[in-house]
Amino acid sequence: MFGKPKQETNAVATLDKLNETLEMLEKKEKVLLKKVAAEVEKAKEFTRGKNKRAAIQCLKRKRLYEQQIEQLGNFQLRIHDQMILLEGAKATTETVDALRTGAAAMKAMQKATNIDDVDKTMDEINEQTENMKQIQDALSAPIGAAADFDEDELEAELEEIGGC
Repeated sequence: MFGKPKQETNAVATLDKLNETLEMLEKKEKVLLKKVAAEVEKAKEFTRGKNKRAAIQCLKRKRLYEQQIEQLGNFQLRIHDQMILLEGAKATTETVDALRTGAAAMKAMQKATNIDDVDKTMDEINEQTENMKQIQDALSAPIGAAADFDEDELEAELEEIGGC
């Protein structure tokens, strides 16, 4: 449990670092774009001044800057990719932690109500139900003079009355 907040802190710190690096790369890219534009302007000036060799040197430097810009673009793409992977891993870790917490809670609940306890409780319920049934039967049994009546005699008498 103690490692999880640290992992999340590390993920957040890493994402912050990746964002800082991305911003730094974007700034470098802007600087290089300005240098490319400056080399193009210098090449135009040298061309107007009929200095072809100096103009070609400007275009060579422009291409080197463009290569660096392309590299920076690839670096930025890799950083974005890393950020997406890290955010996905963080979401996965949080999901697994939540599932783990849910499983632990369910396990604790099952410990509190194990099958032996359930069986025991059901046996007690059945026993109490049977006791109540016996009490009700005892209360509904005829007592006194009504208990002495012969059912066969009463049925014969009923037939006589009905037969009249």
